[in-house]
Order: sequence, then structure tokens, then C-alpha cells
Amino acid sequence: MAYTTINKSTDYFNTVTFTGNGSLPRAITGVGHQPDWVWLKDRDTAYNHQLYDIVRGTSAGVLYSNSNSLEDSTYQMASFNSDGYTMGSNMGAVNDNNKKIVSWNWRAGNSAGSTNNDGNVATTVSVNTTAGFSIVTYTGTGNAGATIGHGLGAVPNMIIVKKRAGGSARDWAVYHSANTSSPETEILYLNNNDGTADSSAYWYDTAPTSSVITLGAGNEVNESNTHTYVAYCFAEKKGYSKFGSYTGNGNADGTFVYTGLKPSFVLVKRTDTNGYEWSIWDNKRDPFNLADTTLRPNSSATESTIGSSYQIDMLSQGFKFRTNNGDVNASGGTYIYMAFGQSIVGSNNISATAR
Repeated sequence: MAYTTINKSTDYFNTVTFTGNGSLPRAITGVGHQPDWVWLKDRDTAYNHQLYDIVRGTSAGVLYSNSNSLEDSTYQMASFNSDGYTMGSNMGAVNDNNKKIVSWNWRAGNSAGSTNNDGNVATTVSVNTTAGFSIVTYTGTGNAGATIGHGLGAVPNMIIVKKRAGGSARDWAVYHSANTSSPETEILYLNNNDGTADSSAYWYDTAPTSSVITLGAGNEVNESNTHTYVAYCFAEKKGYSKFGSYTGNGNADGTFVYTGLKPSFVLVKRTDTNGYEWSIWDNKRDPFNLADTTLRPNSSATESTIGSSYQIDMLSQGFKFRTNNGDVNASGGTYIYMAFGQSIVGSNNISATAR
């Protein structure tokens, strides 16, 4: 079995936790790489999730995963550094004194990107083909069938698009390759709890290729030539990342999901019906099993507000639920997930250990 050449997964994705000190600007270190996409959340206070990336840049401001708001330049990252980042002087919502903060960090191309002309709409792309991750910015056309280059050199398994500026606020649009048997016809929204819906307005009922994503004329992805967008694109890399689906069993001795890697981060969403939340676990907030410290990308809710009813074991080759909560393990419920971690045996021949 061939695994990716990633020997150390934290070179490309890592979770960092820290305690706010109320003093800004503030440098955060210990990420293990230069993070090009930084996702922050105050775990103790019902503040928005804050998302920053190197392609939009330090002057562009923040996006909120739990809101359809446009880019907010009130809050700005000061810099992306070789082992972390420096938070700007107005980022108090992720550095309040004595508050617990989590930071999820992905490495793209360690640059502000370059022009990609693979599609009929030019994009700016910062890409890491080894890890299967790219950050893409583009200007809409308002025309169905527009194509944008993503730079991955492989077919994306997950695409998260957000309108940045121009016109009205719009939802976060999500494509996932395991979202029904025809994912190119479906849409999910990162900022709400809706299930999947059929619409050609997003991906034009056309599957992404190893070079381009095809867009409909949907408001969230391609509304007008005066509106700008960002897309976060992921291609699965065996032993490092996995994008799939599972069916819940409705038992406290829950479904086991085989990923072929030891998860350090798991994102889950129920898709077959409305009203169920997105959920995130990681190995820094919960270094031991049971892992039950959950945050919701579509909500500003704190860990304590959500409670401990979202129990999961993160194991050497996948994850297993220890709850029948409908958000993650309803009987017959259909779910999609995104997982990052380390292969059972990587190309360095070192075995991952169970937790």
C-alpha cells in the first residue's frame, strides 16, 4: 500500500492551543510550519470563529465560519511566520485574558500565491501539492459554467468557498466528494445546520477535475464580476488526509469509521436532513480518549455550552463514536467527514500508536 511522502503531518497541519493574555500584537509559535490558513476560536466565550489566510493577506481582514458576513477588515492578522503567526492589535476576541483559545493551522504554498490560468477565469493560488491543499482567490463573472484553476494537480475532495466582498453577504458553500453519489449536484453550507440540497447554481452539476472547478451562477460562488471570493481546496493524501462518509448506528457503542490514519483533527456533518450541527474534535484539546470537547464551525457556542455529549475515540486507524447523538451518530443518518492525521505506517516505516 503506497502512502504519501509526508513523514511528519505537523509539517502541514497542526492544532495549537494557548491561553489569552489580553496583550496585542501577540506572536503565537509552536505550529511547526508557516501556517497559510489560520482558523481561531475562543473556547470559553461565544465569539465568532476567526479565519485568516495568506492569499487574502494581512490587510484583508477576517472571515467568520459561523456567519455569512463579508470580509471584516476591523480584525487583521499582522503576519504569517515560519513557526506560527502574529495577531494584529484588534484581535482581542481570540486573545482575551485567561481565555482558552484553539488555532487550527494549514500550510499551503507559504506565499501570497501566483496567477493560475487553468480555467477561463484567472485565479491567484497558493498551493501545497504534497499536502493536497490550496487557497484560491478569484473575481466572479455571474456566468454559469465559469471555471477556476485550483492548482492541486489532483481532483479536490472538498471545496469551501466564501464570498469576500461586493453586494450582499452570502453563505459559505461546501462541496464534498462523498456527499451523495452525485456530489457535484449538491450543496452544503458551513455556517448553518442545513442538510444537503440539490442545486446546479454552485458546481454547475459538473464534477471538479485535477485542474479546475466549474461554477454555476450562484450567489455564494459566482454572483457578479464586481464580487470577490476565496476557496479552500483539499485533495486526499493517503495516510495524511481522508474525506469520506458513514452511516450512523444510533448506539452509544457507535459507528467506527476507518480512515487509514490516526486522526488529529475530525470534522463531521450530517447531510440527509436539516437541523444538525457541524462538529470538530482535535488531539490538542482532547489528547486522550474519550474525546468530547467539541466546537461547531456554524456556531459561536463555547465548548461548555455544547457539553460533553459528542464523545469520540480517535484511534490508530480511524475514529469511533461513543454516543448516539443525532449530530454525529443517528440510526441510519448519513454523514460526511474530513480528517487529518498520520498514517498507520508512513514512508518512514514508523507505526502510529493508538491513544
